[in-house]
Amino acid sequence: MTQTFLAASLALASLALLPHPAFPQTAPPCGARAGMVIQLAERYGETRRSWGIAQNAVVEVYASDETGSWTIAITTPDGQMCMVAAGQGYETEAPQTPAKGERI
Repeated sequence: MTQTFLAASLALASLALLPHPAFPQTAPPCGARAGMVIQLAERYGETRRSWGIAQNAVVEVYASDETGSWTIAITTPDGQMCMVAAGQGYETEAPQTPAKGERI
């Protein structure tokens, strides 16, 4: 899970380097977490794959094995969830542990 969260964190950090925001010229879609999770499941077949705590919020990665779609969302303590990035081509990677003495 650490590698998945690291990958999600790197993906979020890389968004800052893009010339255009993930949701151009509009605020990211936000709403009550329960409703947003239902929308992700019903519209895209996405389920939560990983999560982690970042400062005062929860960062979650949702994805669908069938369609390959994925969404990164942030949930604040007041229960509001905002979609910060979404895309296609989601794949699960098995954790890779280096051999003893091998550098990563």
